[in-house]
Amino acid sequence: MRIAILKKDKCQPRKCTSECIKYCPMVQTGAETVVVGSDGKPVISEDLCEGCGICIKKCPFSAISIIGLPEELKGEETHRYGENGFVLYGMPIPRAGKISGLLGENGIGKSTAIKILAGLQVPNLGNVTAEVSWYEIIKRYSGSELQNYFDRLSKGKIRVAYKPQYVDAIPKFFDGTTYELLESTDETGESKRLIKAFELEEAMKTDIKALSGGELQRVAIIACMIRDADFYFLDEITPYLDIYQRMQVAKGIRNVLEGKAVVVVEHDLAILDMLADYVHLLYGEPGGYGVVTLPKSTNRGINEYLSGFLQAENVRIRDKPIEFSAHPPRERQEERNVFIEYDGFEKRYGEDGFLLEAKPGSIALGEVLGIVGRNAIGKSTFVKVLAGETEPTAGSKALTGLAGKPLQGLRGGRGGAPTWGRAPQSFDITLSYKPQYIKGELDMKVKDFIYSLNGGLREADVIDVLHPLGIPEIEEKSLKELSGGELQSVAIAACLCQDASLYMLDEPSAHLDVEQKVRLIKTLRRYAERREVSMMIVDHDIYLIDLLSDRLMVFNGEPGVRGEIKGSFGMREGMNLFLKELGVTFRRDESTLRPRINKIGSAKDREQKEKGQYYYL
Repeated sequence: MRIAILKKDKCQPRKCTSECIKYCPMVQTGAETVVVGSDGKPVISEDLCEGCGICIKKCPFSAISIIGLPEELKGEETHRYGENGFVLYGMPIPRAGKISGLLGENGIGKSTAIKILAGLQVPNLGNVTAEVSWYEIIKRYSGSELQNYFDRLSKGKIRVAYKPQYVDAIPKFFDGTTYELLESTDETGESKRLIKAFELEEAMKTDIKALSGGELQRVAIIACMIRDADFYFLDEITPYLDIYQRMQVAKGIRNVLEGKAVVVVEHDLAILDMLADYVHLLYGEPGGYGVVTLPKSTNRGINEYLSGFLQAENVRIRDKPIEFSAHPPRERQEERNVFIEYDGFEKRYGEDGFLLEAKPGSIALGEVLGIVGRNAIGKSTFVKVLAGETEPTAGSKALTGLAGKPLQGLRGGRGGAPTWGRAPQSFDITLSYKPQYIKGELDMKVKDFIYSLNGGLREADVIDVLHPLGIPEIEEKSLKELSGGELQSVAIAACLCQDASLYMLDEPSAHLDVEQKVRLIKTLRRYAERREVSMMIVDHDIYLIDLLSDRLMVFNGEPGVRGEIKGSFGMREGMNLFLKELGVTFRRDESTLRPRINKIGSAKDREQKEKGQYYYL
């Protein structure tokens, strides 16, 4: 069995000579295997295609995929997006009193699955030429738990609550304050409790359009949770949230929706592990097809996903497993080769505004320094001061190398170019900086933008940065057309393609799925080691920080009021300090060594807290 996928956003028939039709052997015999559709783009007949792959190689825009699938998937299509479009096979099963997790790459069908379950999209069972009736849908799932679910859904006997993936669209559909939105949505009387738990009291009188990304995310989650529904569907709950807020949200969902059927799509494996009772994995080819597995226990499902081999399905989804280490190599080094030192400074916004107090510190040669702490506590301000993006109000921002030469960073871009796209000036020691918030405002192709950096790229950049981050796959797109994850990858690539001694990346994992985070971790780790450069990474993903960091810089204080740096520590000491303030404990999985959040109040949680071992047990 094979399916043909045409990525219409890549296909550009006006810029090619229809190579897919010209070189197809079946077309040359007279068969209409590839024809021109009504939109001027090719339509490939999967029944007539012999799978030679010539069209794939000849297409100048890499817009065609011919994918061989197991025969047992034939007739199991849940939904297809038009002829030669993405296909979803299988469905997750929501269960009363349980929290189900969906784990897989972006573009693999997770959002499609929960939209179908939420009744926002009617599955066509792979039939793109005729409308499919509810009778056919119910019959397809006869004998399974989904038969009764779809029967009740079709008759309007199921009440659902749904939180969309992209919360930044909410202000386009609602005018008013946060209080007005939640007041009009509350059907259970739980809004006040959740507003306090999620620390949103100060945002109640704020207009929805003025909320930050983190505030909007928490408001959207509350708005879903306070519906009086039978089933709750939440599509990504952690974007824009720091680790403290992620924990608050996970605890809130557990407590408030106890006894309800909940389905959550999430890329933060630590939070998913804590939250879900079981998981469905989705594998396949992003933009091509996705297959939903049967439910697995959360621990087993995540471990199989990380190992890259799904045992029950006998399918390998990754060449190499993702491996964790309980003792980062640099923790075993007695002496650190100090490369860069920076002075202490203070930064205050206004007379009575936020104050950041930073102590002097240093970075070792080839070291990756992880930075953790709550939102609005000064992490981005610290990085901006060191990068030269903002001036300190007291002390010195100077960074010095071993030779005592000043280290200076990227400043404002030219001609409207974003700061993360400007080539560094010629200094003996330089830095490259990727800010927290990025916008693709330039009307130019990714390829043109990337290759304009430094007047061109080195071959090593193409091998070490562009290919691992998947940039060639999106190089023909305009910066304005990129999704959040794609734009993030371009920003990271632009940062790494600068010739610098110190690389500073603020929340590089934002909007990335698990597979993209894996590629990012490998790329950054390999880049630092091969080129002997240093890095400072601000992020809220515990797995990324655990896999990347040699040491940890811990921030604390009062969000929006005061922030201070406790210092730079070894991973064990730093994570213990950080997690103690958070009030949660992590243990190591016995088989994979991955960090896992202990259930609050569990025997293991109590044991570790008594010993003061919040991490690396």
